[in-house]
Amino acid sequence: MATFRISEAAALLGVSADTVRRWVDAGRLAARRDEHGHRAIAGPDLAAFARAQAARDEHGGSTSSARNRFRGIVTEVVKDTVMAQVEIAAGPFRVVSLMSRRAADELALEPGVVAVAVVKSTTVVVEVPDTP
Repeated sequence: MATFRISEAAALLGVSADTVRRWVDAGRLAARRDEHGHRAIAGPDLAAFARAQAARDEHGGSTSSARNRFRGIVTEVVKDTVMAQVEIAAGPFRVVSLMSRRAADELALEPGVVAVAVVKSTTVVVEVPDTP
């Protein structure tokens, strides 16, 4: 079973290590001490917590079949006469959307605006990184 240190869990959840420590200290996220005295979080516990957080953080009030929502801040908007490219930083992730210029203008998208990227896709590629 995979286990994660506080810093690894923080990177996966897109929060600071201090936030994860507070969650552990408050009993919201289960952790145990490893043989070196460091806090370790079991993979299944981290996955369950991440799932619960995602469900809690979904954009309130809207109903949609899209389940992939990335709340973040607009970092760049590049427009031409017809199209716009909008980049959003959502935690450690970069999400880029191509849309009509009119849609970007109607949404008043510009750097610093909080936005939610909603992704509905029929193909999702999953990769597992090599571990040292």
